[in-house]
Amino acid sequence: MVSRLRSFKPDFLLTGIVTALILGLVIPVPDDVAAGLSIAADIGVAMVFLVYGMRLRTSEVIEGLKNVKLQGAVLATTYVIFPLVGLAFYWITGSFIGTAFATGLLYLSLLPSTVQSSVTFVSIARGDVAAAVCAATISNILGMFITPLLVLIFMDLGGASTGGIDSVLLKLLLPFVVGQLLQPKVGEWMRAHRNITRITDNSAIILVVFSAVVKATNDGAWSSVTIGGFAVLVVVLALMLAIIFAFTWHGGKLLGFARAQKIVLLMCGSKKSLATGLPMAKALFDPALVGAIAVPVIIFHQMQLMVAAVIARRLGSEADN
Repeated sequence: MVSRLRSFKPDFLLTGIVTALILGLVIPVPDDVAAGLSIAADIGVAMVFLVYGMRLRTSEVIEGLKNVKLQGAVLATTYVIFPLVGLAFYWITGSFIGTAFATGLLYLSLLPSTVQSSVTFVSIARGDVAAAVCAATISNILGMFITPLLVLIFMDLGGASTGGIDSVLLKLLLPFVVGQLLQPKVGEWMRAHRNITRITDNSAIILVVFSAVVKATNDGAWSSVTIGGFAVLVVVLALMLAIIFAFTWHGGKLLGFARAQKIVLLMCGSKKSLATGLPMAKALFDPALVGAIAVPVIIFHQMQLMVAAVIARRLGSEADN
């Protein structure tokens, strides 16, 4: 037992996420510093995609785009299966968690997938990174249009905004394209030094988590949360996450995907974007409701990162062994 404790090494990514979450909740951060953190997080995300672009062979990216079956499965999970699960939970749990939280839960299910964390976890799990870059980016870009439309259909709201596509193109696609242009010269060196990708991945995710929690804290998103309501909401969100993880993993098996493609569906199909979700919520909902509606999105975002970090590490270790 003692020898096991001595040989135990804490997971850097999971420890970093938990630490960032706690510090973002308890440490007061001035608004100007929080703005600086947000910029730093954007730069970190751009660096992740620049590194991926430099590391991935262009032929691998083309193959990822050509896998229509996998791309379609990710989109169907994100914009059909997940919303149906969210709608069911909205009907079932509304009386337990309150109308505002239930509305936030439904809104969460309509959001696009994350990009940076999805691709990062696919990389850590030794999945098909090229396909993940394509799937997550396509999902996020389409989400700028599909999510407001789904909100209008499911939630009967007006004033939807599709702003933000320029941000996706600038922060994610542009660095990746620049990396691809540099790939013929630096690709072999980048592939020989995988630690660069790992360090960039992990650091960017931890910074994104810290920046997001700080901003939510400063915006007062936690003010409407009671201990009892929070506990029930966490259980409901954990159950939703478990259902989606199980569906994407076993769905990948039923569709006959190889292990690397199953990991793409698992990681890209199970995520929801906080970066897209919070700005859209401010545009779609009454200001008095935004705080409570944003809470499920914030909690689910942190939960999905922590759970995915554990799963990705395990899958990556299995692949290495």
